[in-house]
Amino acid sequence: MKEYSIKQLQEMMDTGEITAKILVEQFLKRIKDIDKQGPKINAIIELNPDALQIAENLDKERKEQGARGLLHGIPIVIKDNIDTADKMMTTAGSLALDDHLAKYDAFIVQKLRDAGAIILGKANLSEWANFRSRRSSSGWSSRGRQTKNPYVLDRSPCGSSSGSAVAVAANLCVVAIGTETDGSVICPSQINGIVGIKPTFGLVSRSGIIPIAHSQDIAGPMARTVQDATILLSVISGVDENDKSTINTKEKIAKDYTEYLVKDGLNGARIGVARNFFGFNKQVDELMEQAITTMKELGAIIIDPTNLETIQELRDPEYEVLLYEFKNDLNEYLASHEVVNENRSMKDIIEYNEKNREKIMPYFGQEHFIAAEEKGPLTDEKYLEALEKCKRISQVEGIDKVITEHELDAIIAPSGGPAWTIDLLNGDRFSGGSSSAAAVSGYPSITVPLGYIHGLPVGISFFSGAFQEPVLLKLAYAFEQKTKARKSPEFIPTLQLP
Repeated sequence: MKEYSIKQLQEMMDTGEITAKILVEQFLKRIKDIDKQGPKINAIIELNPDALQIAENLDKERKEQGARGLLHGIPIVIKDNIDTADKMMTTAGSLALDDHLAKYDAFIVQKLRDAGAIILGKANLSEWANFRSRRSSSGWSSRGRQTKNPYVLDRSPCGSSSGSAVAVAANLCVVAIGTETDGSVICPSQINGIVGIKPTFGLVSRSGIIPIAHSQDIAGPMARTVQDATILLSVISGVDENDKSTINTKEKIAKDYTEYLVKDGLNGARIGVARNFFGFNKQVDELMEQAITTMKELGAIIIDPTNLETIQELRDPEYEVLLYEFKNDLNEYLASHEVVNENRSMKDIIEYNEKNREKIMPYFGQEHFIAAEEKGPLTDEKYLEALEKCKRISQVEGIDKVITEHELDAIIAPSGGPAWTIDLLNGDRFSGGSSSAAAVSGYPSITVPLGYIHGLPVGISFFSGAFQEPVLLKLAYAFEQKTKARKSPEFIPTLQLP
C-alpha cells in the first residue's frame, strides 16, 4: 500500500479518486494482512468497529457540504491511554483495566472528531506508559503483548507510544497520536524513522488521558512528514476549560501551524549544538556532523558547543516528582472513571497485578507502582522541593539560560541511538537520548529522521523555549525538505551484521 500525505489524500478524495470508506477498508486490510499473516508487528491493540460507518457518513458530508478541513476522512490511530467514548476500551495496555469503556472522549479526541478525523483504532503501548517496572520492555503490554520495530522485527520500537509510532511507520494509518512524560513521543518516533512533536506544556489538553505526572504529561502528533505532524498539531492544540494548564495559553497558540512550514526556515537561524548529548554512538555522531554541515549550507549560524550541563542533575528529582504525581493523578483518574474489576485506586491495581501475575507480570514486575504507592500527598516538602529543582534546573539554569546567553533560536541534539534487540527478561538497553531537557522543562521538541545505522533509523531533535513551536517547525521542515532522510521499513526479521 502506497504512502500518501494528508494533502495528497484530500486531493484524491476531492476528485473522487478515492473515498474515506475505501481508505479505511484499505488500512483495515493492511492491518489484518500484517498482523494475522505476518510480520505481526502488533501495533494495533483494538480496531474501531464503527470506522467504516463513520467514513461513509463523512463521505456523504463531503459530497453534500464539502470537507471540514484537512483531517476530514483521514484515518488516525491513537494511543490506548486516551479516552474514547465509543466501543473501544481505554486500558493503558493493562489487563487491570480490561473492558473499561470511557463515558466521554478525551478533549483532543473530540477535537479530532470535530475536524472529521476517523479514529481507526487504538495503538498498543508500553503498559501504563512505561511506568510499571524498572526493567520493562518498550512496547510490551499485558493486553497487547510485544510491539515490534518494522525496520528490523526483533528490535525494540521504543516507548511508550510504541504502537502509535509503528502504525505510522508501517503505513497502518496516516497519522497517530502519542503521549509523553519523558521521551515517549520522541524516542519511538526517532527509532521508527518518523516525525514526532512533543508540544509545550499547556498547548494540548491532558483531559481524558490516563496519567503519569500532571507536571509533564502531554499528547503529541506522530507522522511520516513534518507537514502531516503540523496539520495534526493545529487540530489538537487549544484551550480546554477542564485542564488548567491550557487556560491562559490562548494567545500563545497559533490557529494554523502550517503557516510556518517554509523551506528556507534555517536561513539566518542561530542553532546551538548540545554536545553533552553526543558521544554514546560514533555513527550517530557522524550523522549529526553531516546534519550540522547541511544546516550551515542552508544558512544557519551554528553555535557550538552550547551544552546543557545541568540536565545530568535531573534524574533523581524527576523520578521523585513522577512517583508522587503518578499516585495522586492515577488515583484521581480511577476515581472519576467507572473502571471494572473493582480497580479504583493504585493500591487496587497493585493487588490485582499480584493476583494475576502469570498474565500481567510474566517477565517484569511493578516496582514503579510500589514505590509510588509509598509516597504521601502533594503537600509533602520532599515533593515540592523536587518539583522546584526540576523546573529550575531544566528551565532557568538549563534551556532558558543557554538560549539567552547565545541568542539562539533552537538547540539540536541526537534524539537517540539505533534500536536495541527486544529482551523481555532484561528489559530495554537505551544507548543515549536527549528528551529529558524538553520533557522536564515542559518546552517543545521535534524529532526528524536523521539517517540510518545498518538499516535502523535515528533522529535529530530540535528544542527551544516555551511556545516556540513556530520556530521549531520552520527549522525542522527546512531540514527535512533538504535531507529527505526517511525510508520506508522493509520488515527485516533480524539484522545481519557484517
